[in-house]
Amino acid sequence: MNLDDIARRGLVLLGCGKMGSAVLAGWLKNGVPASSVWVQDPNPSDWVKGLAVHVNVTLPENPAVVLVAVKPQIMGDALPDMQALGNGQTLFISVAAGTPIVRFEAVLGAGTPIVRAMPNTPAAVGQGITAMIGNDLASDAHLEMAEGLLEAIGQVVRLDNESQMDAVTGVSGSGPAYVFHLIETLAAAGVAQGLPEAMAMQLAKATVAGAGALAQAAEDGPDQLRVNVTSPNGTTQAALEVLMDAESGFPPLLERAVAAAADRSRELAND
Repeated sequence: MNLDDIARRGLVLLGCGKMGSAVLAGWLKNGVPASSVWVQDPNPSDWVKGLAVHVNVTLPENPAVVLVAVKPQIMGDALPDMQALGNGQTLFISVAAGTPIVRFEAVLGAGTPIVRAMPNTPAAVGQGITAMIGNDLASDAHLEMAEGLLEAIGQVVRLDNESQMDAVTGVSGSGPAYVFHLIETLAAAGVAQGLPEAMAMQLAKATVAGAGALAQAAEDGPDQLRVNVTSPNGTTQAALEVLMDAESGFPPLLERAVAAAADRSRELAND
């Protein structure tokens, strides 16, 4: 990624809510000059207004990138304002959930390079993961540029085809909510066993965060890490016999949950 060229031509951020702000913070932290960023948002936060970025002013004629971070329900009103930048050299990157590439092409023009991306909320602390896929006009250089910009908020993976985005939604897009619910229920189970609420929540948060960090850092896969902490006929085995039950445990439950999220993603794309 040629940061100098991107900075020279400019970056446009269409929408600067939670995800847009996370991306912007990542860009600035990674060396993108604030003066090279244009933000278009009807209600910019005080944080955004306090930066040296251009807020709600005339856009550059040929920006390197327009990153679309508006909510899907207002996409129909916001995207047409970018039509003048379509069918040209500007790369459009969308992080809007449930909006397929074909909808962007319909508004911006079939000659527009477009990358559709799905980040998740840990992007707010630079620990997100984003899946991305480009259209036929997105060259290798475009994909490298998109990947470099999205790495500002965490890891990036490339998909083989756009249909995989629904599965990504079910696993990593919606996945943080599953983990947050796990923390809630783990803490509640601790309270049921006699722990004070604050202590149970502290234990649950630290356990999930620590296990996730270990899973990322360890050479062993999660299956072996699970075996490592499971003594024969011990306490962990007793718990896992419940959690790994083929009919009522985690495997069938999470399979149904991910399928439900993926199915809803497909429905939203067709609305």
